[in-house]
Amino acid sequence: MQKYLIILLSVVLFSCKKDYTLNTNIQPVAKLTAPLDNKYIKLQPTTSATVSFEWDQARAEDGSLVIYEVAFDKENGDFSAPVAKFSSDGGGVQNKLTLSHKDLNSIAGKAGIASLATGKLKWTVLAAKGYNIQKAAETKTIEVERPNGFAEIPTDVFLTGEATEAGADLSKALKLKSTAPGVYEIYTSLKNGKYHFTNRNTGTPSVYSLLGTAVKEGGESQQTAGTKVYRLRLDFNNAAASVTELTSIGLWFAPLNKFLFEINYAGNGTWSIKNQLITFKQESWGRDERYKFRLAVKDSDGAAGEEWFGSSNADNNRPTATTPLSFWELKSIAGNDQWGYCYKFATEADNKNCDINVYFTTDKNYTHEIIVK
Repeated sequence: MQKYLIILLSVVLFSCKKDYTLNTNIQPVAKLTAPLDNKYIKLQPTTSATVSFEWDQARAEDGSLVIYEVAFDKENGDFSAPVAKFSSDGGGVQNKLTLSHKDLNSIAGKAGIASLATGKLKWTVLAAKGYNIQKAAETKTIEVERPNGFAEIPTDVFLTGEATEAGADLSKALKLKSTAPGVYEIYTSLKNGKYHFTNRNTGTPSVYSLLGTAVKEGGESQQTAGTKVYRLRLDFNNAAASVTELTSIGLWFAPLNKFLFEINYAGNGTWSIKNQLITFKQESWGRDERYKFRLAVKDSDGAAGEEWFGSSNADNNRPTATTPLSFWELKSIAGNDQWGYCYKFATEADNKNCDINVYFTTDKNYTHEIIVK
């Protein structure tokens, strides 16, 4: 009995396979409906603005679903090698594609339209049923004006080159800290020589360099002013850069209304001073121990200035063994207040030698530590 059932099942399966044929016949999209041909679009990639591409439905001979892709090409392209393709909304089922200005900015960059330039993109729709892909009966063009900034913002940014603390070995490149979407910075020193930035520290990465106050693709930057300490800040949203020289970090002792000493740069975004005597100031109510930090800086034009870093709290208690590490984190503060947003030394630091380390490093929040000897 089992033998006959197997034979019968085989006949049924064979018959089904023999009778089934896939109908891939479709009529291509006849008309692209939106946006209007040659529509001008001023791109704003940092907003939520979008553009809707729409078209008439393609028709499958058997009435089943058709899958859509929108292809983009250069103004003189023929779509044999489009610069970009996107599945339509709904996983490729809807006859509509919603694209962000950021995506269109990326497409424009791939089509060779430069930042701040205006150029045209050609688009059409590819309808597919199985292996049968049909290009729409018409194509249309949009004219886009690109903003300043990069179409593709790197996820990570590294600093490398003979002028850097890590040298020209890409695998040892220094990683920048992300401080906001598309914005990166690093506190480091540069010596005479060349340096550049990359989007990774392996393989063949994309390369960026500084040209005055701008970030550009490719090229090399040059340090010619000797060894100096800088904060390098790159904003890929606006293709902007700032190079700020850090001439000193001083410890401000609020009870005396003056700086006690400067803290020397030790490399790798760290400033350090060893065996420094700390003495609190005797007041009628007790001993005062409040302090914060000042960075003396110069901008790219050589103009001197100052930046203050202190506590996130306007006032604090003395730290103890159970005080959270966030107590020592460095926050940018106003510099016109002798007492506000100061830290306090631990009780054990009074009349003791201390090591003080200030960390503007990229692997953690900016912070500092006081080590009582």
